[in-house]
Amino acid sequence: MSIFCLDVGNTHTHWGVVDGRRVLAHGELPTALLETAALTALLAAHPTKGVALASVVPKVTAAIAPALLRCGRPFYPLRHDSVKGLGFDYPQPAEVGQDRLADCVGAQLVAGAPAVIIGMGTATTVDILTECGYAGGIIAPGLGVMTQYLHERTALLPALDPASLLGGPAIGKSTVDAMRSGCALGFAGMIGALLDGVCAELVRQGLPMPKVIVTGGAAVYLPATWQARVTHEPHLTLLGLAEAHRRHFA
Repeated sequence: MSIFCLDVGNTHTHWGVVDGRRVLAHGELPTALLETAALTALLAAHPTKGVALASVVPKVTAAIAPALLRCGRPFYPLRHDSVKGLGFDYPQPAEVGQDRLADCVGAQLVAGAPAVIIGMGTATTVDILTECGYAGGIIAPGLGVMTQYLHERTALLPALDPASLLGGPAIGKSTVDAMRSGCALGFAGMIGALLDGVCAELVRQGLPMPKVIVTGGAAVYLPATWQARVTHEPHLTLLGLAEAHRRHFA
C-alpha cells in the first residue's frame, strides 16, 4: 500500500511515495515555500492510499493540516503518544522531534536494534534505538550551520557552499581553503567523536555493537573512509513514516 509521506524540516521539506521498503517517488522544497496550494497539487499528482506527516515546525503544521485532513485519505500525523511498536526508554518522549521518531521506526524496519541513527540536516542528531525503543540521543550543529555561522559572525570570512567542501586540502593555503578544511575535517571529526562515545556507552551497558545508519542531506559530505563504518539510507525518515502509518491503521 503506497503512502504519501511528508517530512517538514526547519529548512527543507521532503516528500515521498513509499510502498513498503520502496520509495517510488520523492522530492524536496524549501519549507518556507510549503503552502496549501503546492501541497494540494502534490497530493493530486500522487494518488496514494494514505498520508503520513512528521513536522518539527509547528506553524507550518497548523497551516497545512487542514489540507491533509481534507484529502480524503487515511491521515496519520506522527506523535510520540500515537506511534506503535517503538517504545521509550526516555523520561520525556514529547521532547523528541517527530523526524527522529520516524528515523527510529525506519531503523527498526531496515536494521533492527540496537542501532545508532545519525541525522544530518540543519542540526546533526544522534539517536539510539535499543530493544526497549528510543533510548536517548545527541543534538549538535549541522554542517550548514557551521559554514553559515563563520560568515554571519565575522566581518571578512565569506559564505561557503557545503558542496565546495569535498576534496579540499587538509592545510589551507587561502582563507577559503582554511575554512573548507576546518568545516570538512571538523564536521567529520565531530561525527566520529559522537559516534565513538555512543558506541562505547552502549557496549558498557552490555549491548552488542550497534548498526550505524546515516541519513539527511549532509551525509554525502562524510569522507569516503566512512563507507565501511556506516549504512547510508537517504530515505530513512520517509520509510519510517510509511511504516508508522501502516502500524497505526493495521
